[in-house]
Amino acid sequence: MSWLRRRKSPTAACEAADPGTVLLRIEGMHCSSCVLLIDEELEELPGVRSARTSLRDARAVVQLDQPGAVHTGELVAAVERRLPSRPDQLKKPLAYTP
Repeated sequence: MSWLRRRKSPTAACEAADPGTVLLRIEGMHCSSCVLLIDEELEELPGVRSARTSLRDARAVVQLDQPGAVHTGELVAAVERRLPSRPDQLKKPLAYTP
């Protein structure tokens, strides 16, 4: 996880916590507005029951309606749509599904 903290561009990586829950590690959030925007964007996705983003922990916990209801790539894309970035810094995100 330390390699993510060194990156300067906004990025997100996914990992499954348990069936129906996905943890998103997020780099590039700077304020509480980022948190609210990310939560809103994630909760608008069909199949997402709730999202709780933590600026301090640099992650979001996403509860799905059912396991596999949303592909991890969709979650990462939703986060990247809401993170402020410069086009020259944006890199392709990594998505993990153990």
